[in-house]
Amino acid sequence: MIMRIFQVTTHPGKAAEFGAFFHDTAIPLMRRTEGLIDVYPGAPRPDSPNEFCMVMMWRDLDALKAFAGEDYTNAHILPEEADLVAARTIKHYDLVAG
Repeated sequence: MIMRIFQVTTHPGKAAEFGAFFHDTAIPLMRRTEGLIDVYPGAPRPDSPNEFCMVMMWRDLDALKAFAGEDYTNAHILPEEADLVAARTIKHYDLVAG
């Protein structure tokens, strides 16, 4: 399995608007995606009020590429997010059995 960690920092004053998009659009979209085993969304905390994250567990690289394309290592955002997002990062890891 592949762990994909997507982090977003919103522009100041845009956290509430992004939060609505995150909960109403992004999370439900991800939960319906073929090949995604599970998703763990993270909301801002007081010490990081403009930061959101999503940890996704993908079945395999083929499933991830089917969703994100061959350029899966770049963090893509939907057009409706563009004005809300100041920065974004994406990281991938192989899941280690514990």
